[in-house]
Amino acid sequence: MSLLTLLPFIVLIGAMFLMTRSAKKKQQQAIEMRNQMQPGSGVRTIGGMYATVKEVSEDTVLLDAGPGVELLFAKNSIGAVLSDEEYNQIVHGIEHDLKSDGDLVPDDASSLTETGEPSDAATDDKPVDFGKKDAADEPSDAVDEAGAEGTAKKSDGGSEAK
Repeated sequence: MSLLTLLPFIVLIGAMFLMTRSAKKKQQQAIEMRNQMQPGSGVRTIGGMYATVKEVSEDTVLLDAGPGVELLFAKNSIGAVLSDEEYNQIVHGIEHDLKSDGDLVPDDASSLTETGEPSDAATDDKPVDFGKKDAADEPSDAVDEAGAEGTAKKSDGGSEAK
């Protein structure tokens, strides 16, 4: 057999070796991460639940998911051990690293438009009518297109019965 015949098999075996090596590295990193867990650290399970570690044993972890809620999980069901800042930001919405202590954007935009003097819309107390106007309220140039009777047009969609 020639070297050209064996080359595809060698490449295939090399690719399989590299894939299993990277998978073993990831698995080893996950084991190290789970071994670094200690009571008080925040974790995310593989199911997406965030909790605080209460106790760690050899194969299991006791998690505190809320007031009076303690859950027992297998150690390998922990997806990630989070830093304190990351856990507080996700669970409690607390951010420790504000980049600037300057002006913050307010929750509503009303404070951005206030100028100190009242606007015309605020002083106008007349109610706004968004309904259709009757034929009597329309100006006199709204005449029937035929112009025969000289009466104003009425809409068909009005609330008045014909």
